[in-house]
Amino acid sequence: MAFFKLPLRGGRNRRKNKRSIPRFGSKVLIVDDSRTVRAVLKKMLRQGGYEILEAEDGQAAVDAAKQHKPALIIMDVVMPVMTGYQATRKLRKDPETNHIPIVIMSGNKEAIEEFWVIRIGANDFMVKPFSRFEVYRRIERILYRNDIL
Repeated sequence: MAFFKLPLRGGRNRRKNKRSIPRFGSKVLIVDDSRTVRAVLKKMLRQGGYEILEAEDGQAAVDAAKQHKPALIIMDVVMPVMTGYQATRKLRKDPETNHIPIVIMSGNKEAIEEFWVIRIGANDFMVKPFSRFEVYRRIERILYRNDIL
């Protein structure tokens, strides 16, 4: 029985950029009140080798960040109990969590990235809906170029 290696489309790999591989056990905390958004991000990031933590509101995010010390937090803005902005401010004021990079995400295309990044101390801003490429580009820019992982 012979085995043949079939070429990918166009005879080459689709990915043009080199993907950084996370260190074993690199945790990302996904915070969103939408189960669907959490599931999509979870699937994307698990395929990339990340360990995933989840929270459905800002208070749960603060608690999870203190307990698990993730390498990165991806946080929605509009959530029950505590908004993403309130949770980010709380995490920035706490010495246990103030070093953890935070990417704020929102479905509001009118939001001004630089304003919120500077104002509340987030490291980046991402508009929903997002692509796989955009998610990984932001993570790699924050974690690997700053030598966090």
